[in-house]
Amino acid sequence: QVTLVESGGKLVQPGDSLTLSCLSSRRAHGTYAMGWFRQAPGKEREFVGSISWSTTNTVYADSVKGRFTISRDNYQKTMYLQMNSLKPEDTAVYYCAAGGTSYRYTTFESESEYEYWGQGTQVTVSS
Repeated sequence: QVTLVESGGKLVQPGDSLTLSCLSSRRAHGTYAMGWFRQAPGKEREFVGSISWSTTNTVYADSVKGRFTISRDNYQKTMYLQMNSLKPEDTAVYYCAAGGTSYRYTTFESESEYEYWGQGTQVTVSS
C-alpha cells in the first residue's frame, strides 16, 4: 500500500508561479511511475503530466507543456509540480498518483494505469 499526500495548493494570481509537492509513504516510491492529474469544477479529471521512476522521462498534456515541470526525488519520496505562468483555466483540484512498473523509463498518461491516488490539493488562479 502506498499513501500519497499532496500539498502546496493555494490562491494565486494569473501569471504567478506555484510548486505542488506529493509525498509518498513508503520507500517503494522508487519503483513507481508518478503522475499529476487535475479536476476543474464541473469537468472530468484530466491528465497533467507524468514522470518515470528513472526521473529521465516526462510527458505533459498540451495545455501545460512549456509552463509546468514535473520532477521527483526518489530518496526523499517526493514528486513536485512546478507551475509557471498560471492561468485562470488552471484552477482545479490537483491529484498525484503512482503506478507500479518494472520498467524504469515508463510514464503513464491513463488514469487506469495508476493504482494509488492522493486526496488532492486546491489550486485557484484568480485576480
